Amino acid sequence: MSAGKPEKKTSRSASLLYRPWGLVASLLGGLVAGQIFQQVWKRLDPQSADAPPKPLESEYRLRKILIAAAIQGAIFTVVRALINRGGARLFERWTGEWPGD
Repeated sequence: MSAGKPEKKTSRSASLLYRPWGLVASLLGGLVAGQIFQQVWKRLDPQSADAPPKPLESEYRLRKILIAAAIQGAIFTVVRALINRGGARLFERWTGEWPGD
């Protein structure tokens, strides 16, 4: 935590109660991130087919596969962080306890 903010306490029960919510939020985040990535890839490479290249598809150059993987990884990480943080804040509003730390 930063020096100016008080530390939030987490009880064991808050962590346990948050787990199912966190799991559902993560699954939902994966679906959302996948859709965002599909749209971003269509705009970045309009000549390609609907799906981005996969590592075992020999017709694509390694450079293109690595670019697609890096973009996909970045999108998944950012979406997951946003959803996890938002879910934790919502949980804190409902219960008065922070689920992490």
